[in-house]
Amino acid sequence: MKKYEINSDGRIVALISGVWGDAGTIGGFVGSEHNLSQNGDCWVYENAYVSGNARVFGNAKVSGNTSVYGNARVYRHAQVYGNAKVYSNACVSDNAWVFGDSQVSGNAFVSGNAKVSGTMKIKKSYNSPINIEEISAELVLL
Repeated sequence: MKKYEINSDGRIVALISGVWGDAGTIGGFVGSEHNLSQNGDCWVYENAYVSGNARVFGNAKVSGNTSVYGNARVYRHAQVYGNAKVYSNACVSDNAWVFGDSQVSGNAFVSGNAKVSGTMKIKKSYNSPINIEEISAELVLL
């Protein structure tokens, strides 16, 4: 059974009740059904937009004014919110949060309990734990 359909404005509309609310709840924007899995509790909320070849699945949440596009993936219990952007081949997974005006792009993989916030731009993956002094020259602040 499908959990949502896409209306003429490109917004998702719940067909069944779930963590997103009752049937009829209007969610965020998707380019196609390819962008948001019909399985799990994943959802696109508010004015968030998922497009291109990007995918949101598992129990992931994308909300606020965020954009997820390109070949990006947001999955498991990850959350992307605020004005954040996840794009290119970036992945946000597990219990990671990407929020504020931050950006995750390139081949970056943000996972575990990582939090990317403020105006940070993450363009590649790092092994945890990270010594911030070691990578400070690679961090780009807006």
